[in-house]
Amino acid sequence: MLPKILLFYRFTPIADPDAVRLWQRDLCELLGLRGRIIISEHGINATVGGEMAAMKTYVRKTKQYAPFADIDFKWSPGSGFDDSGGSLDFPRLSVKVRDEIVTFGAPEELQVDGAGVVGGGARLKPGELHKLVAERGDDVVFFDGRNAFEAEIGRFRNAVVPDVETTRDFVAELDAGRYDHLKEKPVVTYCTGGIRCEVLSSLMRSRGFGEVYQLDGGIVRYGETFGNNGLWEGSLYVFDGREATTFGRGAAVIGQCGACGDATDRLVNCDDASCRRRTVLCAGCGDRAVCSSHAVA
Repeated sequence: MLPKILLFYRFTPIADPDAVRLWQRDLCELLGLRGRIIISEHGINATVGGEMAAMKTYVRKTKQYAPFADIDFKWSPGSGFDDSGGSLDFPRLSVKVRDEIVTFGAPEELQVDGAGVVGGGARLKPGELHKLVAERGDDVVFFDGRNAFEAEIGRFRNAVVPDVETTRDFVAELDAGRYDHLKEKPVVTYCTGGIRCEVLSSLMRSRGFGEVYQLDGGIVRYGETFGNNGLWEGSLYVFDGREATTFGRGAAVIGQCGACGDATDRLVNCDDASCRRRTVLCAGCGDRAVCSSHAVA
């Protein structure tokens, strides 16, 4: 049986993040789980993987902490186990305390209470998103809240994809006024599991965007609901050993190899070790690519 992967987050005030870090670390080590967990005074953000029974125990124990009781855990299949019995999708367990659980570089702008982010966009479940599009048509703007390279292999149809390398770049993009022409339109922010849009939608609203929504549960929940028969096109980039996943057979391949132009959803690291960009490159063209930032004219 394949391991399972959990993706989850919760925005909620945490009085002692380091105590939560120690508890989560010990719980994962006891259960043999690997992954990445980030904790701050604003909440928790995590992706962990392991054997099914252990994962169920982890969910039950985590929910026993009152601020985490209503976490929306998103399940997906992992790739397999290594010789030590650990998930192949994660090389190790990392549990850290940081200023932000998703790094926009603006912790002073974020306010949370027991209900989550204060001032974020209105939540839309997948079916409600379709209803909005049916009512408002082409006025609805899909705004990608991920790094630009993620959108190269999958995105919502006709989405606006900001040219950002990291989440930190969004604040400067918004402050530069590049999207001010969208302030009077219905804007739907979306990201992998929903966490980045919790913050992004609040940043947009505080900068004068009048009608801002966030896709509740992110692309993951949308894909579980509509598969390949909705408004999503392509593959979903994920930050673990799987690299990319789809919502069933027959998914469109919208990525194009940067070397030969063939259709592919394969992403590789830039050949420059100092560069954090990822590039679409098919298997036939190698394992590393020189991205546009380092190409020699």
